[in-house]
Amino acid sequence: MLTTLVAAMVGILIGAIGIGGVLLVPTLTYLLGLGIHVAIATAMFTYLFSGVVGALEYARQNSIRWSMALWLCLGGMPGAYLGAATTWVTPGVILEGVIGFLVLLSGVQALRGPSDTAESVVNLKPMSLMVIGLVTGFGSSITGTGGPLVLIPILIWMQVPILTAVGLSQVIQIPIALLATTGNLMFGRIEWLIGMGIATLLVLGVVVGARIAHRISRVALKRFIAFALLLVGAAMLARMAASFI
Repeated sequence: MLTTLVAAMVGILIGAIGIGGVLLVPTLTYLLGLGIHVAIATAMFTYLFSGVVGALEYARQNSIRWSMALWLCLGGMPGAYLGAATTWVTPGVILEGVIGFLVLLSGVQALRGPSDTAESVVNLKPMSLMVIGLVTGFGSSITGTGGPLVLIPILIWMQVPILTAVGLSQVIQIPIALLATTGNLMFGRIEWLIGMGIATLLVLGVVVGARIAHRISRVALKRFIAFALLLVGAAMLARMAASFI
């Protein structure tokens, strides 16, 4: 029952603010007893479904800049595959700490940054977007966070409008999850039955979350994301610190 509630909540968070997948791996590990590597592989598989539904919901609201999404995805695919290969031979705790620190800083930046009341135009070069995608794919795959947790902080730093950032984070889940799952099948294993159950709950939550995101103000959405980044970043750093004790 608790797993069901957490999975549905994760889906709502992914749909509304992009960030939420960070809760899934601990849920699979502590509540269902999966090993950390299998939990990461299973979580990455579920993001394939949440990404497709999230992308469709945001596309329906014209909240995705496809020209940016294409280059991000091209970079994200090899990054995700490399991350999956690295996951099975690396604890990943140092990388998680680095990501946690960057996420924390991004939360501070989001709180201090200008109010996102209008859709400003941000033009990033294709090569820059591919590098961002590569980093996002690798970092997401090795930590099992799906894509948004790494991508959204980077886009916030680059002053990309918040709804655009969340929309792009929905799209990038798809190639990252696909390539990471391919890599995990080659180097490890996935709990398919658990994965399908979690994916169903995520999809339902994403639909609800995406509709919430388009009904509240951009200022409120950005503030909520900022606080979520601060909380998640602090939690990731605390978990890294605990592993050394």
